[in-house]
This record gives sequence, structure tokens and C-alpha cells, in this order.
Amino acid sequence: MLVGTLTPVATPFLVDIPFDTVYVRSIIVVSLYVSVIAVLLSAAVSLPIALIVGFSRFPGKRFLTSVINTGMGFPSVVVGLLVLFLVSNQGPLGEFELVFTKRAMIMSQFVLATPPITAISLAAIAGVDQNVRDAAHALGGTRVDVALVTIKEARYGIATAVLAGFGRAISEVGSVLIVGGNIAGADGVSKTRTLTTAISLEARQGRYETAMVLGGILFILVLLVNAVVVRLGDQGVQR
Repeated sequence: MLVGTLTPVATPFLVDIPFDTVYVRSIIVVSLYVSVIAVLLSAAVSLPIALIVGFSRFPGKRFLTSVINTGMGFPSVVVGLLVLFLVSNQGPLGEFELVFTKRAMIMSQFVLATPPITAISLAAIAGVDQNVRDAAHALGGTRVDVALVTIKEARYGIATAVLAGFGRAISEVGSVLIVGGNIAGADGVSKTRTLTTAISLEARQGRYETAMVLGGILFILVLLVNAVVVRLGDQGVQR
């Protein structure tokens, strides 16, 4: 991992910024890129699973739901270790050379984001009044029609689930540090360094100004996500 020296940057207003703006900007870009892609992929998998489980009746459904809920607390470092094994030279995906790449980080965050998105979406779908489904059936709707109506009724909960998954991904440190390596180039541009791993590194090396700036950015991102979640939750209750 290569760490460049951060030098103050003079702005057009002749004010010295005590951190490298290119460095900070590249970290933000990497963090958002990895987290957004991971959450989109996770949502594409989680929502169908939530629909299938929510609409089906089968032995072991309660146990499966418990397993999904338990996955929300799965240790991130264990996820990182498992993903690292998969992408290592000795692992089944070793031929793709994914170690210390953004793709490996996306895989790790995908695993972490999937349980909360699935669990919260499942709860939202299960919370839709049975009368809504019965009315859709009574009007001659097919299973697909009933599913679409249910999704419409549960849309606030599903949106909350996706945002919760994004919050879990963007604030993750352990797994992305293991599979990504926290790498930045000699030019100070982040390769696999995210907001969380950069904060840890900058604080350890005594660059507290940069660490505080990165921490503030991460705090704002998480605060915005939580604000949207609360807003959607209020709208769902008002309905």
C-alpha cells in the first residue's frame, strides 16, 4: 500500500486547505462507486428473495426468516476473510485476479448489504394487509398482478431497506480493508481506499485534519441516508 505525502492546497481565495483535495475526492468517488454498485446488485437479488419468501408457504419458512435476520449481524471481518479466500490465488476465483481490487470490495459489501435489504423488504411485504391481496385476486389479478400491488403498498419499506443496505455498505471498514488493501497510488489518488479505511489510516499516522474532514463527509452521508429512511418511514405510517 503506497501512501503519498499530503500537502496543503491553496484555493482561488488564497486559503490553505490542510489536506489534498484530489486525495479526498478520489476516496469519496471510490467509496460511493463501491457502495452503490454493491447495493444495486444486492437489491436485484434481495427483492426477489423477499417476494418469494413473503408470498410462499412452506415448511421451514420461519427458520429461513430467522436466518435472514441473523445475517444482519454477521461479522464484517469474517465476510472479508471469506471473500479474500474466494478471490485469493488458492481460491476458486483466483484466476480472475480480484485480490485488492474494487470488484472484490463490491463482492464483500454485496454480502453485507444483502441480509438487511432482504430482511427489511420481507418485513415490509409481510406487513401489507391481506385484504389488499384478496382484493387484487377478486378483481381477477394474476400472481404477478398481486405481487405488483403488494410491492406498491410496501414501496416505502422496500426503499428503506435499500437505504439501510447502503448505510451498512458505506460505513463498512473491516471487510473492505481485508479484501481491498486500503491502497492509494503515488499520485495520491485512491485505488481501493474508502472513507472508513482512510479515516483509520490518517488517524494512525497523525494527520488528524484529513481524518476529521473524511469523518465529517462520512457522517454527512450516513446522516442523509438516515434522514431519508426516517422520512420514508413517516410517509409509510401516514398512509
